[in-house]
Amino acid sequence: MTSFRCPLLALALAAVLAAPAWAIPGFDEVRRDFRPSDTAVLDRDGVLLQRVRTDAHVRRGDWIALADISPALRSAMLLSEDKRFYEHSGVDWRAVSAAAWGNVWNTRTRGASTITMQLAGLLDDDLRRAGGGRSLAQKLGQTVAAQQLERGWRKDQILEAYLNTVPFRGEIVGIDALSRTLFGKAPHGLDAREAAVAAALVRAPNAKPAQVAQRACELMRAMEPAGKPDCDALDMFANAALQRRAFDPSEGIAPHLARRALKDAGTARPVRTTLRAPLQRFALDALQRQLRELRGRNVEDGALVVLDNASGEVLAWVGSSGTLSRAAEVDGVLAQRQPGSTLKPFLYAQAIAERRLTAASLLDDSSAQINTAGGLYIPQNYDRQFKGYVSVRTALAASLNVPAVRTLVMVSPEAFARQLRAAGLPLAQNGDYYGYSLALGSAEVSLLTLTNAYRTLANGGRFGDTRYLPGPSPAARDNGNAIDARAAFIVGDILADPNARARTFGLDSVLGTRFWSAVKTGTSKDMRDNWAIGWSGRYTVGVWVGNASGAPMWEVSGTSGAAPVWAQLMGFLHRHEPSRAPAPPAGVVQARVRFGDDLEAARAEWFIAGTEQPVFAIAPDASSAEAAPRITAPSDGTIIALDPDIPPNRQRVRFEAQGRGVQWRIDGKPFARGPSAQWLPWPGRHVVELLDARGQVADQVRLEVRGAGVVAGAKR
Repeated sequence: MTSFRCPLLALALAAVLAAPAWAIPGFDEVRRDFRPSDTAVLDRDGVLLQRVRTDAHVRRGDWIALADISPALRSAMLLSEDKRFYEHSGVDWRAVSAAAWGNVWNTRTRGASTITMQLAGLLDDDLRRAGGGRSLAQKLGQTVAAQQLERGWRKDQILEAYLNTVPFRGEIVGIDALSRTLFGKAPHGLDAREAAVAAALVRAPNAKPAQVAQRACELMRAMEPAGKPDCDALDMFANAALQRRAFDPSEGIAPHLARRALKDAGTARPVRTTLRAPLQRFALDALQRQLRELRGRNVEDGALVVLDNASGEVLAWVGSSGTLSRAAEVDGVLAQRQPGSTLKPFLYAQAIAERRLTAASLLDDSSAQINTAGGLYIPQNYDRQFKGYVSVRTALAASLNVPAVRTLVMVSPEAFARQLRAAGLPLAQNGDYYGYSLALGSAEVSLLTLTNAYRTLANGGRFGDTRYLPGPSPAARDNGNAIDARAAFIVGDILADPNARARTFGLDSVLGTRFWSAVKTGTSKDMRDNWAIGWSGRYTVGVWVGNASGAPMWEVSGTSGAAPVWAQLMGFLHRHEPSRAPAPPAGVVQARVRFGDDLEAARAEWFIAGTEQPVFAIAPDASSAEAAPRITAPSDGTIIALDPDIPPNRQRVRFEAQGRGVQWRIDGKPFARGPSAQWLPWPGRHVVELLDARGQVADQVRLEVRGAGVVAGAKR
């Protein structure tokens, strides 16, 4: 050993040799206890979905094995911090003996402080450097601990642990965080220039960029003696790198689900979920592609969820459209929105289960005025047209509003609210609060609970909770089915029938798939929300499109908004597996039916046993069956004055007539079917015609509507 130049130094080192053993953990313990500042959230197979920042004090990445760190960085670090790392046993005695006492322990230089000594100071809180530097006792303890490390650890383990725990700059600790923050790449990809900047930061973490660049340039000369580094370019590079503060996760495709999973997973790290990463990635891409297609229609947000029918596991959870949204943090899977017509399947299921209706029962799709405590409720269809008498199958599949409201009158709003709660939709108010508008989705629900309610239909009426963390599948409710199994099957058969939905959606609809599936769309008031919810033999998929702000969309229908995303997801899920129609449950029978007046084509229909019948027709009205069709109100020559103090859309004229199969026509254009109709008047003179069942004009009256801007006596 080289003799010491300072007697005081010799005494200090003697004290070191006589000091007791320092408590140094093993390599495996240090690696096991290492905690990244970002927690990895994984899919069911261990594939990374998202990194979530969980430690706000430091920025640490993953633990990186030495073999996965670039050789350039290892070389630069050894040249900068410990040239004889592989020669000494923890303390570089040559460096110690060659330095004056102040240079050995001065906190502004690490000339004699080896990588092993620095690691000892990083591993033990008692040896950690304070604001004023280490005390003499800490420095001596650091030396003892370094020698113990060398006796218990291999050199590669020491270097690996050091590179993962050394502070670089500001909050950045460890080579993974440094590489991703300053250079936007993994540690194995660092080149000589980046390695030199990284090593220079260890020596002076808070130095100005110019000083870091100068030190990095010296290191590059040492690393490549034959080369001539461009120090000016290196200065610009260091300036740019040190201004970066981003630490982008390697993947980030499930931010909303990741936050919930972290909250519910306890202390387990990393967090594994039930999601499928390939499906999640496809779902996010499909949603963003669709929203880009809808540009110009005031649509920027969307969300979707995919559930496994049997287990209730969440397979995909996309809470927002990401960069396309101005409210990307809002989780659209959990946000409360109006579901529109997507509640109708539960209403018809209840009416069928209670034997109030069958799938072949006829409902009147014509103008209706329903007396409520708040006044008249006058529902309208989406297309503002009426279809006359239609079967329940047609009314549900074609999403007609007036028949749904008439059905709710039979069931009652409060009874329907109880049915919705049983299916897992926790309404904020009782049924009477919503009234008959509940049939058209006036309550607020989340996409998750609504999709799970459709999963209840898919499972034959059995309700079960969803889950996104691994574990036993939630048990179905033990108090019987939430929905009658027979009614759930019949409703599913209706929603899978492309012919039944043709009146509204056409035969070549995006809702049709090459495999068995049942689906329902919905649009809320003022076109604020658009939904597509449906299921196959194995999966239930729910998609919402709209604006997180609640702003209305422009001309976005049930098939142009959410439905294309739903169809793409279903196609992706069943690209390699079939989906077959469910078998009918006990108590369901199929019978041939026909309809009076050829209202609909004869067909085979499903019934709850005991409710089947061969013919469905409109019962004749004894008072008007034989009378010739005629208009009973208003009378010919009626003059209607619009009141400027009443909103125009509140001023409606009621038409009444007698006769069967009649239709109304105003100014030569078809208007409505049935013996009564509501008309929104506009100024001018009009001819109202009543057509009989053969389409011939049976009666007519002339009206005049006067209002602002109409000159009295003006001719048409």
